[in-house]
Amino acid sequence: MSTAAPVRGYVFDAYGTLFDVHSIVEVGREITADPQTLSATWRQKQLEYTWLRALMGRYEDFWAVTEAALRYAIRRLALTPSEAQIRRLMDAYLSLACFPEVKAALVALAPRPRAILSNGSPRMLEAAVASNGLGAHLDRVLSVDVVKTYKPSPEVYALGPQALGIAAEELLFVSSNAWDVAGAKAFGYRVAWCNRTQAPEEELGIRPDVTISRLDQLPQSEF
Repeated sequence: MSTAAPVRGYVFDAYGTLFDVHSIVEVGREITADPQTLSATWRQKQLEYTWLRALMGRYEDFWAVTEAALRYAIRRLALTPSEAQIRRLMDAYLSLACFPEVKAALVALAPRPRAILSNGSPRMLEAAVASNGLGAHLDRVLSVDVVKTYKPSPEVYALGPQALGIAAEELLFVSSNAWDVAGAKAFGYRVAWCNRTQAPEEELGIRPDVTISRLDQLPQSEF
C-alpha cells in the first residue's frame, strides 16, 4: 500500500456498503416464501440495468431502474403481487437498514470529510440517510443524477474530488462492490474494499489498496 500521503477524506458507496440492500427481505415475505432469491434477483438485475443504460446512453434515474428490475424479478420468479405490494417493496428502498457498524465508523473518521457517491437518486439517498440518522456524519451526499450516467463511468467518480476539493489520490473510496472498487481504482482513488462476504477479487487486473470485512476496520492514518 502507498505511504505517499495521508488520507484526507473518505468517499463511500451507498448500496451494499452503508445500506443493506437485502434488508427488504421481510417485506418480500408478503409475496414469496423465498424472499432471499427475490432480493438477489432484483439486485442483480438492478445493477445490470445501470450498466446497460450507461452503455446505451439511455439514462433513467435509479428509482426507475430499481422498479424495472423489481418487475423483471417478479416475472422471472413467476410471482403475482398486487400493485400495492410492489409499492411496499419499492418504498422499502427508502428506509433500508444500514449495517450495524456504519454510524460508529463514520463518527470515528471525523473530522475528515465523509461523502456518499452513489448510483441512487437524490430522493432515495436522502431518505435512506435520514431514516438511519446518518446526516450529521456526512459532509456530502452525491448522486450520479448530476451527470446522468452510472458507475463505473469516470464521470461519476470525478464527482467526489470535485465536491470535496481533494485530489482522488488523497481520498479513500470505500465500496463493498468489487466492480465498483475496480472502477474507482482505475479512476485514481485509493480504494478500500469492504468484502463482507469473503468474495474473490475480480479478474480485472486492478487490486484494492486495502481489504476489510467491516467499515470500523477502515484505516484512519497514512497507509
